[in-house]
Amino acid sequence: MSQARKIVILPGDGIGPEIIAEGRKVLDAINEQYNLGLSMETCVFGGAAYDETGTPLPESTLNACRDSAAILLGAIGGPKYDKAPRELRPERGLLGLRSELGLFANLRPALLYPELAAASSLKPELVAGLDLMIVRELTGGIYFGQPRGIEERNGERVGFNTMVYSESEIRRIGIRAFEIARQRGSRLCSVDKMNVLEVSELWREIMIDVSKDYPDVELTHMFVDNAAMQLVRAPKQFDVMVTSNLFGDVLSDAAAMLTGSIGMLPSASLNEAGQGMYEPIHGSAPDIAGKGIANPLATILSVSMMLRYTLKEAEAADAIDAAVAQVLAQGYRCQDIATGQSEEKVINTTEMGDAVIAALQVGVDA
Repeated sequence: MSQARKIVILPGDGIGPEIIAEGRKVLDAINEQYNLGLSMETCVFGGAAYDETGTPLPESTLNACRDSAAILLGAIGGPKYDKAPRELRPERGLLGLRSELGLFANLRPALLYPELAAASSLKPELVAGLDLMIVRELTGGIYFGQPRGIEERNGERVGFNTMVYSESEIRRIGIRAFEIARQRGSRLCSVDKMNVLEVSELWREIMIDVSKDYPDVELTHMFVDNAAMQLVRAPKQFDVMVTSNLFGDVLSDAAAMLTGSIGMLPSASLNEAGQGMYEPIHGSAPDIAGKGIANPLATILSVSMMLRYTLKEAEAADAIDAAVAQVLAQGYRCQDIATGQSEEKVINTTEMGDAVIAALQVGVDA
Protein backbone atom coordinates (compact mmCIF):
# COMPACT_ATOMS: atom_id res chain seq x y z
CA MET A 1 0.00 0.00 0.00
CA SER A 2 1.49 3.34 -1.04
CA GLN A 3 1.93 5.67 1.91
CA ALA A 4 1.64 8.63 -0.46
CA ARG A 5 -1.99 7.72 -1.20
CA LYS A 6 -3.11 5.96 1.99
CA ILE A 7 -5.83 7.62 4.05
CA VAL A 8 -6.53 6.45 7.61
CA ILE A 9 -10.10 7.06 8.77
CA LEU A 10 -10.85 7.45 12.50
CA PRO A 11 -14.63 7.63 13.10
CA GLY A 12 -14.26 8.15 16.87
CA ASP A 13 -17.19 8.76 19.21
CA GLY A 14 -20.62 10.36 19.40
CA ILE A 15 -21.63 11.71 16.00
CA GLY A 16 -18.18 10.86 14.64
CA PRO A 17 -19.22 7.66 12.82
CA GLU A 18 -22.26 9.41 11.26
CA ILE A 19 -20.37 12.37 9.84
CA ILE A 20 -17.41 10.24 8.81
CA ALA A 21 -19.76 8.02 6.80
CA GLU A 22 -20.74 11.03 4.70
CA GLY A 23 -17.16 12.26 4.40
CA ARG A 24 -16.14 8.80 3.25
CA LYS A 25 -18.91 8.79 0.61
CA VAL A 26 -17.60 12.06 -0.80
CA LEU A 27 -13.99 10.86 -0.62
CA ASP A 28 -14.88 7.66 -2.46
CA ALA A 29 -16.77 9.61 -5.13
CA ILE A 30 -13.98 12.14 -5.70
CA ASN A 31 -11.40 9.34 -5.71
CA GLU A 32 -13.26 7.66 -8.55
CA GLN A 33 -14.12 10.82 -10.49
CA TYR A 34 -10.55 12.13 -10.51
CA ASN A 35 -8.78 8.74 -10.54
CA LEU A 36 -6.75 9.72 -7.47
CA GLY A 37 -5.63 6.22 -6.55
CA LEU A 38 -6.41 6.63 -2.86
CA SER A 39 -6.66 3.68 -0.49
CA MET A 40 -8.52 3.83 2.84
CA GLU A 41 -8.09 2.07 6.18
CA THR A 42 -10.47 2.53 9.12
CA CYS A 43 -9.04 2.32 12.65
CA VAL A 44 -10.45 2.57 16.16
CA PHE A 45 -9.60 5.72 18.14
CA GLY A 46 -10.71 7.81 21.11
CA GLY A 47 -13.40 6.58 23.48
CA ALA A 48 -14.35 3.77 21.13
CA ALA A 49 -10.75 2.53 21.28
CA TYR A 50 -10.71 2.86 25.08
CA ASP A 51 -13.86 0.75 25.27
CA GLU A 52 -12.41 -1.88 22.97
CA THR A 53 -8.72 -1.95 23.91
CA GLY A 54 -8.32 -0.02 27.16
CA THR A 55 -6.45 2.86 25.54
CA PRO A 56 -7.63 5.78 23.37
CA LEU A 57 -4.66 5.42 21.01
CA PRO A 58 -3.85 1.75 20.34
CA GLU A 59 -0.43 0.99 18.91
CA SER A 60 -2.04 -0.47 15.77
CA THR A 61 -3.88 2.79 15.13
CA LEU A 62 -0.77 4.88 15.76
CA ASN A 63 1.28 2.71 13.37
CA ALA A 64 -1.38 2.98 10.67
CA CYS A 65 -1.43 6.76 11.05
CA ARG A 66 2.36 6.95 10.87
CA ASP A 67 2.21 5.00 7.60
CA SER A 68 -0.39 7.25 5.99
CA ALA A 69 -0.43 10.38 3.88
CA ALA A 70 -3.38 11.82 5.78
CA ILE A 71 -5.90 11.07 8.50
CA LEU A 72 -9.62 11.88 8.47
CA LEU A 73 -11.00 12.14 12.01
CA GLY A 74 -14.63 12.39 13.07
CA ALA A 75 -14.90 13.42 16.72
CA ILE A 76 -13.88 12.01 20.10
CA GLY A 77 -14.95 12.06 23.72
CA GLY A 78 -18.12 12.33 25.74
CA PRO A 79 -19.33 12.52 29.34
CA LYS A 80 -19.05 8.74 29.79
CA TYR A 81 -15.25 9.10 29.75
CA ASP A 82 -15.01 11.95 32.28
CA LYS A 83 -14.30 9.50 35.10
CA ALA A 84 -11.71 7.50 33.22
CA PRO A 85 -8.09 7.97 34.37
CA ARG A 86 -6.84 11.26 32.91
CA GLU A 87 -4.12 9.59 30.87
CA LEU A 88 -6.70 7.28 29.26
CA ARG A 89 -9.33 9.83 28.32
CA PRO A 90 -10.04 10.29 24.59
CA GLU A 91 -8.53 13.78 24.57
CA ARG A 92 -5.18 12.40 25.72
CA GLY A 93 -5.22 10.08 22.74
CA LEU A 94 -5.74 13.05 20.44
CA LEU A 95 -2.93 15.03 22.06
CA GLY A 96 -0.74 11.95 21.82
CA LEU A 97 -1.46 11.49 18.11
CA ARG A 98 -0.69 15.14 17.40
CA SER A 99 2.56 14.87 19.33
CA GLU A 100 3.66 11.52 17.83
CA LEU A 101 3.10 12.75 14.28
CA GLY A 102 4.50 16.24 14.93
CA LEU A 103 1.29 17.92 13.75
CA PHE A 104 2.40 21.39 14.79
CA ALA A 105 0.39 23.62 12.43
CA ASN A 106 -3.37 23.79 12.85
CA LEU A 107 -5.25 25.59 10.07
CA ARG A 108 -8.73 26.78 11.02
CA PRO A 109 -10.58 28.64 8.25
CA ALA A 110 -13.64 30.75 9.07
CA LEU A 111 -15.56 31.25 5.83
CA LEU A 112 -19.10 32.59 5.75
CA TYR A 113 -21.26 31.31 2.91
CA PRO A 114 -23.62 34.07 1.69
CA GLU A 115 -26.68 31.90 2.35
CA LEU A 116 -25.76 31.55 6.04
CA ALA A 117 -25.30 35.22 6.90
CA ALA A 118 -28.59 35.23 8.80
CA ALA A 119 -27.38 32.32 10.95
CA SER A 120 -24.33 34.23 12.22
CA SER A 121 -24.34 35.57 15.75
CA LEU A 122 -23.34 38.98 14.35
CA LYS A 123 -25.18 41.39 12.09
CA PRO A 124 -24.95 40.33 8.42
CA GLU A 125 -23.14 43.52 7.43
CA LEU A 126 -20.33 42.71 9.87
CA VAL A 127 -19.74 39.20 8.57
CA ALA A 128 -20.80 39.26 4.90
CA GLY A 129 -17.80 38.14 2.87
CA LEU A 130 -15.86 36.89 5.92
CA ASP A 131 -12.90 34.71 4.93
CA LEU A 132 -10.13 34.38 7.49
CA MET A 133 -7.63 31.70 8.45
CA ILE A 134 -6.33 31.09 11.96
CA VAL A 135 -2.97 29.31 12.12
CA ARG A 136 -2.60 27.78 15.58
CA GLU A 137 0.59 26.22 16.95
CA LEU A 138 -0.52 22.77 18.05
CA THR A 139 2.25 20.75 19.69
CA GLY A 140 3.83 23.21 22.12
CA GLY A 141 2.78 25.79 24.66
CA ILE A 142 0.89 25.24 27.88
CA TYR A 143 -0.86 22.04 26.74
CA PHE A 144 2.45 20.18 26.52
CA GLY A 145 4.83 22.18 28.74
CA GLN A 146 6.53 20.61 31.74
CA PRO A 147 6.37 20.65 34.71
CA ARG A 148 2.64 20.22 35.15
CA GLY A 149 0.41 18.62 37.75
CA ILE A 150 -1.55 18.95 40.96
CA GLU A 151 0.26 18.73 44.27
CA GLU A 152 -0.08 19.78 47.88
CA ARG A 153 1.68 22.91 49.04
CA ASN A 154 1.32 24.44 52.48
CA GLY A 155 -1.68 22.31 53.28
CA GLU A 156 -3.69 22.91 50.10
CA ARG A 157 -3.81 21.54 46.58
CA VAL A 158 -2.17 23.58 43.83
CA GLY A 159 -2.54 23.02 40.10
CA PHE A 160 0.19 24.18 37.74
CA ASN A 161 1.07 24.16 34.04
CA THR A 162 4.00 25.57 32.12
CA MET A 163 3.67 27.73 29.02
CA VAL A 164 6.90 27.23 27.10
CA TYR A 165 8.01 27.75 23.51
CA SER A 166 11.42 27.30 21.92
CA GLU A 167 12.68 29.58 19.19
CA SER A 168 12.52 26.76 16.64
CA GLU A 169 8.87 26.01 17.50
CA ILE A 170 7.90 29.64 17.03
CA ARG A 171 9.90 30.00 13.84
CA ARG A 172 8.37 26.99 12.08
CA ILE A 173 4.77 28.02 12.80
CA GLY A 174 5.68 31.55 11.74
CA ILE A 175 7.05 30.32 8.42
CA ARG A 176 3.90 28.25 7.79
CA ALA A 177 1.67 31.24 8.58
CA PHE A 178 3.63 33.61 6.33
CA GLU A 179 3.47 31.08 3.48
CA ILE A 180 -0.33 30.81 3.85
CA ALA A 181 -0.71 34.59 4.09
CA ARG A 182 1.33 34.96 0.90
CA GLN A 183 -1.18 32.69 -0.90
CA ARG A 184 -4.13 34.75 0.36
CA GLY A 185 -4.28 38.50 1.06
CA SER A 186 -0.65 38.92 2.22
CA ARG A 187 -1.70 40.17 5.67
CA LEU A 188 -0.67 38.35 8.84
CA CYS A 189 -1.67 39.30 12.39
CA SER A 190 0.40 37.66 15.13
CA VAL A 191 -1.52 37.36 18.39
CA ASP A 192 0.33 37.25 21.73
CA LYS A 193 0.37 38.67 25.26
CA MET A 194 3.86 40.07 25.34
CA ASN A 195 2.98 42.85 27.80
CA VAL A 196 2.81 40.28 30.63
CA LEU A 197 4.31 37.00 29.33
CA GLU A 198 8.00 36.46 28.62
CA VAL A 199 7.11 33.56 26.31
CA SER A 200 5.11 36.05 24.23
CA GLU A 201 8.04 38.47 24.18
CA LEU A 202 10.08 35.76 22.46
CA TRP A 203 7.11 34.89 20.20
CA ARG A 204 6.90 38.47 18.92
CA GLU A 205 10.66 38.79 18.50
CA ILE A 206 10.82 35.64 16.36
CA MET A 207 7.78 36.61 14.27
CA ILE A 208 9.44 39.93 13.45
CA ASP A 209 12.62 38.10 12.49
CA VAL A 210 10.75 35.64 10.24
CA SER A 211 8.96 38.54 8.56
CA LYS A 212 12.26 39.72 7.07
CA ASP A 213 12.03 36.80 4.62
CA TYR A 214 8.50 37.83 3.60
CA PRO A 215 8.68 41.53 2.69
CA ASP A 216 5.53 41.13 0.58
CA VAL A 217 3.45 40.13 3.64
CA GLU A 218 2.26 42.82 6.02
CA LEU A 219 2.86 41.74 9.65
CA THR A 220 0.90 43.26 12.53
CA HIS A 221 0.66 42.35 16.20
CA MET A 222 -2.26 42.23 18.60
CA PHE A 223 -2.72 41.23 22.24
CA VAL A 224 -5.00 38.21 22.60
CA ASP A 225 -7.65 40.02 24.65
CA ASN A 226 -7.93 42.73 22.01
CA ALA A 227 -7.95 40.10 19.26
CA ALA A 228 -10.94 38.41 20.90
CA MET A 229 -12.75 41.73 21.03
CA GLN A 230 -11.88 42.60 17.43
CA LEU A 231 -13.16 39.24 16.18
CA VAL A 232 -16.65 40.18 17.33
CA ARG A 233 -16.34 43.90 16.56
CA ALA A 234 -14.87 43.89 13.05
CA PRO A 235 -13.81 40.37 11.99
CA LYS A 236 -13.23 41.22 8.33
CA GLN A 237 -10.14 43.24 9.26
CA PHE A 238 -8.26 39.92 9.52
CA ASP A 239 -6.88 37.77 6.72
CA VAL A 240 -4.54 35.32 8.49
CA MET A 241 -3.94 35.14 12.25
CA VAL A 242 -1.10 33.16 13.85
CA THR A 243 -0.96 32.39 17.53
CA SER A 244 -0.04 29.91 20.24
CA ASN A 245 -1.78 26.70 21.21
CA LEU A 246 -3.93 28.08 24.04
CA PHE A 247 -4.79 31.40 22.41
CA GLY A 248 -5.57 29.69 19.10
CA ASP A 249 -7.86 27.19 20.79
CA VAL A 250 -10.02 30.01 22.16
CA LEU A 251 -9.91 32.40 19.20
CA SER A 252 -10.67 29.77 16.55
CA ASP A 253 -13.84 28.68 18.35
CA ALA A 254 -14.91 32.32 18.68
CA ALA A 255 -14.30 32.81 14.95
CA ALA A 256 -16.33 29.68 14.23
CA MET A 257 -19.53 31.20 15.56
CA LEU A 258 -19.20 34.14 13.17
CA THR A 259 -19.92 31.75 10.31
CA GLY A 260 -23.33 30.62 11.49
CA SER A 261 -22.48 27.22 12.94
CA ILE A 262 -19.52 25.34 14.32
CA GLY A 263 -20.88 22.48 12.23
CA MET A 264 -19.66 24.17 9.05
CA LEU A 265 -15.95 24.47 9.75
CA PRO A 266 -13.14 22.06 8.84
CA SER A 267 -9.56 22.04 10.06
CA ALA A 268 -6.15 20.74 9.10
CA SER A 269 -3.21 19.80 11.33
CA LEU A 270 0.06 19.46 9.41
CA ASN A 271 3.59 18.34 10.17
CA GLU A 272 6.80 19.47 8.51
CA ALA A 273 6.57 16.69 5.90
CA GLY A 274 3.09 17.77 4.83
CA GLN A 275 1.30 14.80 6.41
CA GLY A 276 -1.97 15.99 7.87
CA MET A 277 -4.88 15.13 10.12
CA TYR A 278 -8.18 16.61 8.96
CA GLU A 279 -11.24 16.98 11.15
CA PRO A 280 -14.32 19.11 11.77
CA ILE A 281 -13.77 21.50 14.64
CA HIS A 282 -16.96 20.59 16.48
CA GLY A 283 -17.09 17.97 19.20
CA SER A 284 -18.69 14.56 19.46
CA ALA A 285 -22.13 15.97 20.42
CA PRO A 286 -23.29 12.83 22.26
CA ASP A 287 -26.68 14.44 22.88
CA ILE A 288 -27.56 14.13 19.18
CA ALA A 289 -25.59 10.99 18.33
CA GLY A 290 -27.66 8.43 16.48
CA LYS A 291 -30.43 10.86 15.62
CA GLY A 292 -29.28 11.50 12.05
CA ILE A 293 -29.32 15.28 12.44
CA ALA A 294 -25.59 16.06 12.67
CA ASN A 295 -24.24 18.36 9.99
CA PRO A 296 -21.58 16.51 7.91
CA LEU A 297 -20.47 19.55 5.89
CA ALA A 298 -17.50 20.36 8.14
CA THR A 299 -16.26 16.80 7.66
CA ILE A 300 -16.82 17.00 3.90
CA LEU A 301 -14.94 20.30 3.79
CA SER A 302 -12.15 18.64 5.80
CA VAL A 303 -11.87 16.16 2.93
CA SER A 304 -11.44 19.15 0.62
CA MET A 305 -8.65 20.53 2.82
CA MET A 306 -6.97 17.13 2.76
CA LEU A 307 -6.98 17.12 -1.02
CA ARG A 308 -5.66 20.67 -1.13
CA TYR A 309 -2.94 20.71 1.52
CA THR A 310 -1.57 17.15 1.68
CA LEU A 311 -2.49 15.43 -1.57
CA LYS A 312 -2.01 18.56 -3.71
CA GLU A 313 -5.20 17.83 -5.68
CA ALA A 314 -6.50 21.40 -5.95
CA GLU A 315 -8.95 20.63 -8.76
CA ALA A 316 -10.65 17.91 -6.74
CA ALA A 317 -10.72 20.17 -3.66
CA ASP A 318 -12.29 22.94 -5.69
CA ALA A 319 -14.96 20.51 -6.90
CA ILE A 320 -15.97 19.66 -3.32
CA ASP A 321 -16.01 23.31 -2.28
CA ALA A 322 -18.19 24.14 -5.27
CA ALA A 323 -20.55 21.24 -4.51
CA VAL A 324 -21.01 22.40 -0.90
CA ALA A 325 -21.67 25.96 -2.07
CA GLN A 326 -24.22 24.65 -4.60
CA VAL A 327 -26.05 22.57 -1.99
CA LEU A 328 -26.35 25.60 0.29
CA ALA A 329 -27.48 27.79 -2.60
CA GLN A 330 -30.20 25.23 -3.34
CA GLY A 331 -31.52 25.78 0.19
CA TYR A 332 -30.51 22.48 1.78
CA ARG A 333 -29.85 22.78 5.50
CA CYS A 334 -29.18 20.58 8.49
CA GLN A 335 -30.86 21.68 11.69
CA ASP A 336 -27.86 23.61 13.03
CA ILE A 337 -27.82 26.03 10.06
CA ALA A 338 -31.57 26.30 9.50
CA THR A 339 -33.01 29.77 10.16
CA GLY A 340 -36.66 29.07 9.40
CA GLN A 341 -36.75 30.81 6.02
CA SER A 342 -39.37 29.45 3.64
CA GLU A 343 -36.91 28.50 0.91
CA GLU A 344 -34.89 26.25 3.21
CA LYS A 345 -35.13 22.46 2.97
CA VAL A 346 -34.10 20.88 6.27
CA ILE A 347 -32.59 17.44 5.67
CA ASN A 348 -30.80 14.81 7.71
CA THR A 349 -27.14 13.80 7.84
CA THR A 350 -27.31 11.16 5.13
CA GLU A 351 -29.40 13.31 2.82
CA MET A 352 -26.86 16.14 3.09
CA GLY A 353 -24.09 13.77 2.06
CA ASP A 354 -26.21 12.56 -0.85
CA ALA A 355 -26.90 16.16 -1.91
CA VAL A 356 -23.17 16.89 -2.07
CA ILE A 357 -22.58 13.72 -4.10
CA ALA A 358 -25.33 14.79 -6.51
CA ALA A 359 -23.79 18.25 -6.85
CA LEU A 360 -20.41 16.71 -7.52
CA GLN A 361 -21.90 14.60 -10.29
CA VAL A 362 -23.54 17.67 -11.84
CA GLY A 363 -20.15 19.36 -11.79
CA VAL A 364 -18.53 16.43 -13.58
CA ASP A 365 -21.31 16.24 -16.18
CA ALA A 366 -21.03 19.97 -16.79
